[in-house]
Amino acid sequence: MAAPFANSVSPDPALVALNRFGLGAKPGDEFGKIAADPRGYLEAELKQQDVALISPDGPRNAGLLDSTAAIQASMAAAMERKAARAERAAAVMQPATDDPAGPAVAKAKPLVPHVEADIYRDEAQARFDKALTATPGFVERLVGFWSNHFCVSVAKAPVVRACAGAFEREAIRLFVLGRFADMLLAVEHHPAMLFYLDNRQSIGPDSRAGKRRGRGLNENLAREILELHTMGVGSGYAQADVTSFANMLTGWTMAGREGRLGEPGSFVFNANAHQPGKAVLLGKTYPDGGMGQAEAALNDIARHPATARHIATKLARHFIADDPPPAAVARLGTVFSKTDGDLRSIALTLIDMSEAWSTPLTKLRSPLDYVVALRRAVGATAGNEPQRSLRWLSVLGEPLWRPPGPNGFPDRTDAWVSAEGLKTRLDIAWQAAKQADDIGDPDEMLGSLIGTSVSAETRQAISRAESRQQGLALLLMAPEFQRR
Repeated sequence: MAAPFANSVSPDPALVALNRFGLGAKPGDEFGKIAADPRGYLEAELKQQDVALISPDGPRNAGLLDSTAAIQASMAAAMERKAARAERAAAVMQPATDDPAGPAVAKAKPLVPHVEADIYRDEAQARFDKALTATPGFVERLVGFWSNHFCVSVAKAPVVRACAGAFEREAIRLFVLGRFADMLLAVEHHPAMLFYLDNRQSIGPDSRAGKRRGRGLNENLAREILELHTMGVGSGYAQADVTSFANMLTGWTMAGREGRLGEPGSFVFNANAHQPGKAVLLGKTYPDGGMGQAEAALNDIARHPATARHIATKLARHFIADDPPPAAVARLGTVFSKTDGDLRSIALTLIDMSEAWSTPLTKLRSPLDYVVALRRAVGATAGNEPQRSLRWLSVLGEPLWRPPGPNGFPDRTDAWVSAEGLKTRLDIAWQAAKQADDIGDPDEMLGSLIGTSVSAETRQAISRAESRQQGLALLLMAPEFQRR
Protein backbone atom coordinates (compact mmCIF):
# COMPACT_ATOMS: atom_id res chain seq x y z
CA MET A 1 0.00 0.00 0.00
CA ALA A 2 1.02 3.59 -0.48
CA ALA A 3 2.93 5.48 2.16
CA PRO A 4 0.55 6.75 4.84
CA PHE A 5 1.37 10.38 4.15
CA ALA A 6 1.28 10.48 0.36
CA ASN A 7 -2.32 11.48 -0.34
CA SER A 8 -3.53 14.74 -1.83
CA VAL A 9 -7.19 13.86 -2.45
CA SER A 10 -9.76 16.29 -1.08
CA PRO A 11 -10.84 14.71 2.21
CA ASP A 12 -14.22 13.31 3.17
CA PRO A 13 -15.78 15.72 5.74
CA ALA A 14 -16.75 12.82 8.01
CA LEU A 15 -13.20 11.52 8.02
CA VAL A 16 -11.90 15.03 8.74
CA ALA A 17 -14.19 15.23 11.77
CA LEU A 18 -13.16 11.80 13.02
CA ASN A 19 -9.45 11.74 12.17
CA ARG A 20 -8.24 15.34 11.91
CA PHE A 21 -10.16 16.58 14.93
CA GLY A 22 -11.22 13.41 16.71
CA LEU A 23 -9.62 10.19 17.87
CA GLY A 24 -10.89 7.98 15.08
CA ALA A 25 -14.07 6.08 14.37
CA LYS A 26 -15.53 3.38 16.57
CA PRO A 27 -17.59 0.48 15.20
CA GLY A 28 -21.13 1.76 14.87
CA ASP A 29 -20.27 5.35 13.99
CA GLU A 30 -22.55 6.44 11.16
CA PHE A 31 -20.45 8.15 8.53
CA GLY A 32 -23.47 9.43 6.64
CA LYS A 33 -24.91 11.11 9.72
CA ILE A 34 -21.55 12.69 10.59
CA ALA A 35 -20.99 13.91 7.01
CA ALA A 36 -24.37 15.65 7.01
CA ASP A 37 -23.14 18.08 9.68
CA PRO A 38 -19.48 17.46 10.57
CA ARG A 39 -19.05 20.84 12.28
CA GLY A 40 -22.15 20.29 14.35
CA TYR A 41 -20.84 16.85 15.31
CA LEU A 42 -17.71 18.45 16.74
CA GLU A 43 -19.48 21.45 18.25
CA ALA A 44 -21.82 19.20 20.21
CA GLU A 45 -18.91 17.83 22.19
CA LEU A 46 -17.64 21.32 23.01
CA LYS A 47 -21.03 22.14 24.55
CA GLN A 48 -20.99 19.24 27.00
CA GLN A 49 -20.49 20.31 30.59
CA ASP A 50 -17.25 19.14 32.23
CA VAL A 51 -16.54 17.09 29.12
CA ALA A 52 -12.77 17.05 29.71
CA LEU A 53 -12.77 16.08 33.37
CA ILE A 54 -11.72 12.73 34.81
CA SER A 55 -13.33 12.25 38.20
CA PRO A 56 -11.60 10.11 40.85
CA ASP A 57 -15.12 9.34 42.08
CA GLY A 58 -16.05 7.61 38.83
CA PRO A 59 -16.71 3.85 39.02
CA ARG A 60 -13.87 3.11 36.59
CA ASN A 61 -11.39 5.37 38.43
CA ALA A 62 -11.50 3.89 41.91
CA GLY A 63 -7.70 3.77 42.09
CA LEU A 64 -7.16 7.48 41.44
CA LEU A 65 -6.15 9.76 44.27
CA ASP A 66 -8.03 13.04 44.21
CA SER A 67 -5.11 15.50 44.30
CA THR A 68 -1.37 15.91 43.97
CA ALA A 69 -1.18 16.45 47.72
CA ALA A 70 -2.96 13.13 48.32
CA ILE A 71 -0.49 11.45 45.96
CA GLN A 72 2.43 12.87 47.90
CA ALA A 73 0.87 11.70 51.17
CA SER A 74 0.51 8.21 49.71
CA MET A 75 4.16 8.19 48.62
CA ALA A 76 5.30 9.40 52.05
CA ALA A 77 3.28 6.67 53.77
CA ALA A 78 4.77 4.08 51.43
CA MET A 79 8.28 5.28 52.28
CA GLU A 80 7.51 5.01 55.99
CA ARG A 81 6.24 1.45 55.50
CA LYS A 82 9.35 0.57 53.51
CA ALA A 83 11.60 1.99 56.23
CA ALA A 84 9.70 0.04 58.88
CA ARG A 85 10.06 -3.18 56.88
CA ALA A 86 13.78 -2.54 56.50
CA GLU A 87 14.13 -2.06 60.26
CA ARG A 88 12.27 -5.30 60.97
CA ALA A 89 14.36 -7.17 58.42
CA ALA A 90 17.57 -5.80 59.94
CA ALA A 91 16.41 -6.93 63.39
CA VAL A 92 15.72 -10.44 62.13
CA MET A 93 19.15 -10.60 60.54
CA GLN A 94 20.95 -9.78 63.82
CA PRO A 95 22.98 -12.73 65.22
CA ALA A 96 21.21 -14.55 68.05
CA THR A 97 24.03 -15.15 70.55
CA ASP A 98 22.16 -17.88 72.38
CA ASP A 99 21.28 -19.75 69.20
CA PRO A 100 23.76 -22.50 68.34
CA ALA A 101 22.61 -22.39 64.76
CA GLY A 102 24.09 -18.90 64.40
CA PRO A 103 22.49 -15.80 62.87
CA ALA A 104 18.85 -15.93 61.95
CA VAL A 105 18.19 -15.82 58.22
CA ALA A 106 15.35 -13.64 56.97
CA LYS A 107 13.09 -15.16 54.38
CA ALA A 108 13.27 -13.55 50.98
CA LYS A 109 10.26 -11.40 50.27
CA PRO A 110 8.81 -10.68 46.85
CA LEU A 111 9.67 -7.32 45.38
CA VAL A 112 6.93 -4.75 45.94
CA PRO A 113 6.36 -2.26 43.11
CA HIS A 114 7.09 1.34 43.99
CA VAL A 115 3.92 3.23 44.83
CA GLU A 116 4.58 5.76 42.06
CA ALA A 117 4.43 2.95 39.48
CA ASP A 118 0.98 1.94 40.74
CA ILE A 119 -0.22 5.55 40.66
CA TYR A 120 1.16 6.03 37.14
CA ARG A 121 -0.59 2.87 35.93
CA ASP A 122 -3.94 3.94 37.40
CA GLU A 123 -3.64 7.41 35.87
CA ALA A 124 -2.73 5.93 32.49
CA GLN A 125 -5.72 3.58 32.59
CA ALA A 126 -8.05 6.49 33.39
CA ARG A 127 -6.54 8.49 30.52
CA PHE A 128 -7.00 5.65 28.04
CA ASP A 129 -10.55 4.92 29.21
CA LYS A 130 -11.47 8.56 28.66
CA ALA A 131 -10.03 8.51 25.15
CA LEU A 132 -11.71 5.22 24.21
CA THR A 133 -15.18 6.36 25.25
CA ALA A 134 -15.05 9.97 23.99
CA THR A 135 -17.26 10.93 21.05
CA PRO A 136 -15.79 12.14 18.76
CA GLY A 137 -12.73 12.88 20.92
CA PHE A 138 -12.02 16.46 19.82
CA VAL A 139 -11.74 17.61 23.42
CA GLU A 140 -9.38 14.73 24.20
CA ARG A 141 -7.24 15.80 21.25
CA LEU A 142 -7.17 19.31 22.74
CA VAL A 143 -6.16 17.85 26.11
CA GLY A 144 -3.37 15.95 24.40
CA PHE A 145 -2.20 19.06 22.56
CA TRP A 146 -2.02 21.20 25.72
CA SER A 147 -0.54 18.40 27.81
CA ASN A 148 2.30 18.14 25.27
CA HIS A 149 2.62 21.93 25.05
CA PHE A 150 2.92 22.24 28.85
CA CYS A 151 4.73 18.93 29.26
CA VAL A 152 6.39 17.35 32.26
CA SER A 153 8.35 14.09 32.15
CA VAL A 154 7.93 11.09 34.40
CA ALA A 155 11.62 10.35 33.81
CA LYS A 156 12.56 13.35 35.96
CA ALA A 157 11.93 11.75 39.34
CA PRO A 158 9.47 9.46 41.17
CA VAL A 159 7.50 12.48 42.37
CA VAL A 160 6.80 13.55 38.76
CA ARG A 161 6.02 9.98 37.71
CA ALA A 162 3.41 9.83 40.46
CA CYS A 163 1.74 13.16 39.75
CA ALA A 164 1.99 13.53 35.94
CA GLY A 165 -1.57 12.29 35.55
CA ALA A 166 -2.82 14.54 38.34
CA PHE A 167 -1.01 17.46 36.70
CA GLU A 168 -2.95 16.84 33.51
CA ARG A 169 -6.23 16.50 35.41
CA GLU A 170 -5.69 19.56 37.60
CA ALA A 171 -3.90 22.02 35.32
CA ILE A 172 -4.95 21.02 31.78
CA ARG A 173 -8.38 19.39 31.82
CA LEU A 174 -9.95 21.96 34.12
CA PHE A 175 -9.04 24.79 31.73
CA VAL A 176 -8.95 23.18 28.28
CA LEU A 177 -12.08 25.09 27.20
CA GLY A 178 -11.43 28.09 29.46
CA ARG A 179 -8.95 30.97 29.31
CA PHE A 180 -5.36 30.44 28.29
CA ALA A 181 -4.16 32.73 31.09
CA ASP A 182 -5.94 30.58 33.67
CA MET A 183 -4.38 27.41 32.30
CA LEU A 184 -0.97 29.09 32.23
CA LEU A 185 -1.25 30.11 35.87
CA ALA A 186 -2.45 26.64 36.90
CA VAL A 187 0.40 24.96 35.03
CA GLU A 188 3.16 27.17 36.43
CA HIS A 189 1.79 26.87 39.98
CA HIS A 190 1.58 23.09 39.81
CA PRO A 191 4.10 21.10 41.87
CA ALA A 192 4.80 18.78 38.93
CA MET A 193 5.98 21.67 36.74
CA LEU A 194 7.88 23.36 39.56
CA PHE A 195 9.70 20.09 40.27
CA TYR A 196 10.27 19.22 36.60
CA LEU A 197 11.83 22.59 35.76
CA ASP A 198 13.76 22.86 39.03
CA ASN A 199 12.13 25.99 40.41
CA ARG A 200 12.19 24.55 43.91
CA GLN A 201 15.99 24.96 43.66
CA SER A 202 15.75 28.62 42.62
CA ILE A 203 16.51 31.08 45.42
CA GLY A 204 16.74 34.85 45.18
CA PRO A 205 20.38 35.84 45.76
CA ASP A 206 19.31 38.73 48.00
CA SER A 207 16.56 36.83 49.79
CA ARG A 208 16.94 35.70 53.40
CA ALA A 209 17.51 32.12 52.26
CA GLY A 210 19.92 33.19 49.53
CA LYS A 211 22.10 35.18 51.91
CA ARG A 212 22.10 32.37 54.42
CA ARG A 213 22.76 29.47 52.06
CA GLY A 214 24.81 31.15 49.36
CA ARG A 215 22.60 29.71 46.65
CA GLY A 216 21.06 31.52 43.68
CA LEU A 217 18.79 31.40 40.68
CA ASN A 218 17.72 28.52 38.52
CA GLU A 219 16.40 29.97 35.26
CA ASN A 220 14.84 26.83 33.78
CA LEU A 221 11.20 27.64 34.51
CA ALA A 222 11.45 31.28 33.45
CA ARG A 223 13.21 30.39 30.19
CA GLU A 224 10.77 27.64 29.22
CA ILE A 225 7.74 29.79 30.01
CA LEU A 226 8.97 32.44 27.57
CA GLU A 227 10.48 30.14 24.97
CA LEU A 228 7.98 27.27 24.93
CA HIS A 229 4.85 28.01 26.93
CA THR A 230 4.03 31.50 25.71
CA MET A 231 5.94 33.84 23.37
CA GLY A 232 8.18 31.44 21.49
CA VAL A 233 11.75 31.61 20.20
CA GLY A 234 12.76 34.85 18.49
CA SER A 235 9.78 36.79 19.83
CA GLY A 236 11.76 39.72 21.24
CA TYR A 237 12.70 38.80 24.79
CA ALA A 238 16.34 38.89 25.86
CA GLN A 239 18.49 37.03 28.37
CA ALA A 240 17.98 39.92 30.79
CA ASP A 241 14.23 39.21 30.66
CA VAL A 242 14.83 35.54 31.48
CA THR A 243 16.96 36.45 34.49
CA SER A 244 14.51 39.08 35.71
CA PHE A 245 11.58 36.67 35.33
CA ALA A 246 13.51 33.96 37.19
CA ASN A 247 13.94 36.41 40.08
CA MET A 248 10.20 37.05 40.07
CA LEU A 249 9.48 33.29 40.23
CA THR A 250 11.73 32.61 43.21
CA GLY A 251 9.79 31.29 46.17
CA TRP A 252 7.38 29.32 43.97
CA THR A 253 7.83 25.79 45.22
CA MET A 254 6.12 22.72 46.62
CA ALA A 255 5.79 21.82 50.28
CA GLY A 256 8.08 19.02 51.37
CA ARG A 257 7.22 15.88 53.34
CA GLU A 258 7.84 17.59 56.64
CA GLY A 259 5.02 20.04 55.86
CA ARG A 260 6.75 23.09 57.34
CA LEU A 261 5.46 25.43 54.64
CA GLY A 262 2.13 23.78 53.89
CA GLU A 263 0.37 20.54 53.07
CA PRO A 264 3.02 18.14 51.69
CA GLY A 265 2.94 18.02 47.91
CA SER A 266 0.98 21.26 47.50
CA PHE A 267 2.05 24.55 45.94
CA VAL A 268 3.46 27.06 48.42
CA PHE A 269 5.11 30.44 48.19
CA ASN A 270 8.26 30.62 50.27
CA ALA A 271 8.75 34.32 51.01
CA ASN A 272 12.18 33.62 52.51
CA ALA A 273 13.46 32.46 49.11
CA HIS A 274 11.86 35.23 47.04
CA GLN A 275 14.13 37.86 45.50
CA PRO A 276 13.01 41.20 46.97
CA GLY A 277 12.49 44.39 45.01
CA LYS A 278 10.97 45.47 41.75
CA ALA A 279 11.71 43.72 38.48
CA VAL A 280 11.60 44.69 34.80
CA LEU A 281 10.24 42.26 32.19
CA LEU A 282 9.76 43.13 28.51
CA GLY A 283 10.10 46.80 29.35
CA LYS A 284 7.47 46.83 32.08
CA THR A 285 8.32 47.36 35.75
CA TYR A 286 6.63 45.10 38.30
CA PRO A 287 6.71 46.34 41.91
CA ASP A 288 7.73 44.02 44.70
CA GLY A 289 4.62 42.03 45.47
CA GLY A 290 5.67 38.59 46.63
CA MET A 291 3.89 35.81 44.75
CA GLY A 292 1.68 38.33 42.95
CA GLN A 293 4.65 39.81 41.13
CA ALA A 294 5.17 36.77 38.89
CA GLU A 295 1.42 36.19 38.61
CA ALA A 296 0.99 39.70 37.18
CA ALA A 297 3.78 39.01 34.69
CA LEU A 298 2.20 35.70 33.63
CA ASN A 299 -1.12 37.42 32.98
CA ASP A 300 0.62 40.02 30.82
CA ILE A 301 2.65 37.43 28.91
CA ALA A 302 -0.52 35.42 28.25
CA ARG A 303 -1.92 38.45 26.41
CA HIS A 304 1.23 39.32 24.48
CA PRO A 305 0.85 39.37 20.66
CA ALA A 306 3.79 36.97 20.34
CA THR A 307 1.96 34.47 22.54
CA ALA A 308 -1.10 34.67 20.30
CA ARG A 309 1.05 33.99 17.21
CA HIS A 310 2.96 31.16 18.87
CA ILE A 311 -0.15 29.35 20.09
CA ALA A 312 -2.02 29.93 16.82
CA THR A 313 0.86 28.45 14.81
CA LYS A 314 1.12 25.37 17.01
CA LEU A 315 -2.63 24.73 16.93
CA ALA A 316 -2.80 25.10 13.15
CA ARG A 317 0.20 22.80 12.74
CA HIS A 318 -1.34 20.19 15.02
CA PHE A 319 -4.81 20.15 13.52
CA ILE A 320 -4.35 21.21 9.88
CA ALA A 321 -0.88 20.71 8.37
CA ASP A 322 2.81 20.65 9.19
CA ASP A 323 3.14 23.91 7.27
CA PRO A 324 -0.23 25.47 8.05
CA PRO A 325 -1.89 28.03 5.78
CA PRO A 326 -0.81 31.53 6.90
CA ALA A 327 -4.42 32.74 6.75
CA ALA A 328 -5.46 30.06 9.22
CA VAL A 329 -2.67 31.02 11.63
CA ALA A 330 -3.59 34.70 11.34
CA ARG A 331 -7.27 34.05 12.03
CA LEU A 332 -6.55 31.90 15.07
CA GLY A 333 -4.16 34.53 16.41
CA THR A 334 -6.77 37.25 15.96
CA VAL A 335 -9.41 35.24 17.80
CA PHE A 336 -6.92 34.48 20.57
CA SER A 337 -6.25 38.18 21.09
CA LYS A 338 -9.84 39.40 20.69
CA THR A 339 -11.29 36.84 23.12
CA ASP A 340 -8.54 37.17 25.75
CA GLY A 341 -7.33 33.68 24.98
CA ASP A 342 -10.73 31.96 25.22
CA LEU A 343 -9.86 28.38 24.26
CA ARG A 344 -13.44 27.32 23.51
CA SER A 345 -13.72 30.16 20.98
CA ILE A 346 -10.41 29.14 19.46
CA ALA A 347 -11.56 25.52 19.18
CA LEU A 348 -14.76 26.66 17.47
CA THR A 349 -12.70 28.80 15.11
CA LEU A 350 -10.55 25.80 14.20
CA ILE A 351 -13.52 23.75 13.07
CA ASP A 352 -15.11 26.73 11.30
CA MET A 353 -12.15 27.42 9.01
CA SER A 354 -12.42 26.26 5.41
CA GLU A 355 -8.74 25.27 5.46
CA ALA A 356 -9.50 22.62 8.09
CA TRP A 357 -11.89 20.86 5.70
CA SER A 358 -10.12 21.41 2.37
CA THR A 359 -6.53 20.63 3.33
CA PRO A 360 -5.70 16.99 2.49
CA LEU A 361 -5.25 14.53 5.33
CA THR A 362 -1.48 14.25 4.97
CA LYS A 363 -0.31 14.32 8.59
CA LEU A 364 0.66 10.98 10.07
CA ARG A 365 -1.04 10.16 13.32
CA SER A 366 1.33 10.48 16.25
CA PRO A 367 2.01 7.23 18.14
CA LEU A 368 -0.45 8.21 20.89
CA ASP A 369 -3.17 9.08 18.38
CA TYR A 370 -2.48 5.86 16.49
CA VAL A 371 -2.65 3.59 19.53
CA VAL A 372 -5.88 5.20 20.70
CA ALA A 373 -7.43 5.05 17.20
CA LEU A 374 -6.37 1.41 16.89
CA ARG A 375 -7.94 0.47 20.22
CA ARG A 376 -11.13 2.35 19.38
CA ALA A 377 -11.35 0.52 16.06
CA VAL A 378 -10.73 -2.94 17.47
CA GLY A 379 -13.05 -2.48 20.43
CA ALA A 380 -12.87 -4.12 23.82
CA THR A 381 -10.25 -6.85 24.08
CA ALA A 382 -9.22 -9.18 26.85
CA GLY A 383 -5.69 -8.18 27.62
CA ASN A 384 -3.18 -6.64 29.92
CA GLU A 385 -4.20 -2.98 30.06
CA PRO A 386 -2.88 -0.37 30.38
CA GLN A 387 0.50 -2.11 30.20
CA ARG A 388 -0.05 -3.22 26.62
CA SER A 389 -0.88 0.27 25.35
CA LEU A 390 1.97 1.76 27.39
CA ARG A 391 4.37 -0.76 25.86
CA TRP A 392 3.16 0.06 22.34
CA LEU A 393 3.68 3.77 22.95
CA SER A 394 7.20 3.14 24.23
CA VAL A 395 8.30 1.11 21.22
CA LEU A 396 6.74 3.70 18.89
CA GLY A 397 8.78 6.45 20.53
CA GLU A 398 6.09 8.38 22.42
CA PRO A 399 5.94 6.94 25.94
CA LEU A 400 3.07 8.42 27.92
CA TRP A 401 4.04 11.63 29.79
CA ARG A 402 7.73 11.05 29.00
CA PRO A 403 8.80 13.57 26.35
CA PRO A 404 12.49 13.87 25.47
CA GLY A 405 12.62 17.47 26.71
CA PRO A 406 10.56 20.46 27.86
CA ASN A 407 9.56 21.15 24.24
CA GLY A 408 7.47 17.98 24.22
CA PHE A 409 7.10 15.40 21.48
CA PRO A 410 7.45 16.62 17.89
CA ASP A 411 4.29 17.48 15.97
CA ARG A 412 5.49 17.07 12.39
CA THR A 413 5.03 14.02 10.22
CA ASP A 414 8.70 13.64 9.39
CA ALA A 415 9.42 13.00 13.08
CA TRP A 416 7.40 9.77 12.95
CA VAL A 417 7.95 8.56 9.38
CA SER A 418 10.75 6.03 9.00
CA ALA A 419 11.04 2.52 7.71
CA GLU A 420 11.57 1.23 11.24
CA GLY A 421 8.66 3.25 12.61
CA LEU A 422 6.25 1.95 9.96
CA LYS A 423 7.45 -1.61 10.55
CA THR A 424 6.77 -1.17 14.26
CA ARG A 425 3.25 0.07 13.47
CA LEU A 426 2.69 -3.01 11.33
CA ASP A 427 3.83 -5.26 14.17
CA ILE A 428 1.45 -3.52 16.57
CA ALA A 429 -1.43 -3.70 14.08
CA TRP A 430 -0.85 -7.44 13.80
CA GLN A 431 -0.71 -7.85 17.58
CA ALA A 432 -3.96 -5.92 17.98
CA ALA A 433 -5.67 -8.03 15.32
CA LYS A 434 -4.51 -11.27 16.95
CA GLN A 435 -5.68 -10.14 20.39
CA ALA A 436 -9.08 -8.84 19.27
CA ASP A 437 -11.93 -10.67 20.97
CA ASP A 438 -14.40 -10.43 18.10
CA ILE A 439 -13.34 -9.56 14.57
CA GLY A 440 -16.02 -8.61 12.12
CA ASP A 441 -15.76 -8.75 8.37
CA PRO A 442 -12.80 -6.47 7.50
CA ASP A 443 -14.54 -5.43 4.26
CA GLU A 444 -17.51 -4.19 6.28
CA MET A 445 -15.24 -2.60 8.88
CA LEU A 446 -13.71 -0.49 6.11
CA GLY A 447 -17.00 1.30 5.71
CA SER A 448 -17.53 1.85 9.44
CA LEU A 449 -13.98 3.04 10.16
CA ILE A 450 -12.96 4.87 6.97
CA GLY A 451 -16.19 5.52 5.12
CA THR A 452 -16.19 6.47 1.47
CA SER A 453 -12.53 7.48 1.45
CA VAL A 454 -11.29 3.94 0.94
CA SER A 455 -8.98 3.70 -2.05
CA ALA A 456 -9.25 0.86 -4.55
CA GLU A 457 -5.76 -0.24 -3.53
CA THR A 458 -6.69 -0.52 0.14
CA ARG A 459 -9.95 -2.32 -0.62
CA GLN A 460 -8.20 -4.80 -2.88
CA ALA A 461 -5.43 -5.52 -0.35
CA ILE A 462 -7.94 -6.29 2.40
CA SER A 463 -10.17 -8.37 0.14
CA ARG A 464 -7.17 -10.61 -0.61
CA ALA A 465 -6.32 -11.17 3.05
CA GLU A 466 -5.93 -14.83 4.02
CA SER A 467 -7.75 -14.41 7.34
CA ARG A 468 -9.87 -11.92 9.23
CA GLN A 469 -6.92 -11.19 11.49
CA GLN A 470 -4.74 -10.35 8.50
CA GLY A 471 -7.51 -8.25 6.98
CA LEU A 472 -7.93 -6.28 10.21
CA ALA A 473 -4.18 -5.75 10.49
CA LEU A 474 -4.07 -4.41 6.93
CA LEU A 475 -6.97 -2.09 7.70
CA LEU A 476 -5.14 -0.72 10.75
CA MET A 477 -2.13 -0.01 8.54
CA ALA A 478 -4.12 1.46 5.66
CA PRO A 479 -3.04 4.99 4.63
CA GLU A 480 -6.61 6.19 5.24
CA PHE A 481 -6.40 4.94 8.83
CA GLN A 482 -2.92 6.30 9.47
CA ARG A 483 -3.58 9.86 8.31
CA ARG A 484 -5.17 12.76 10.10
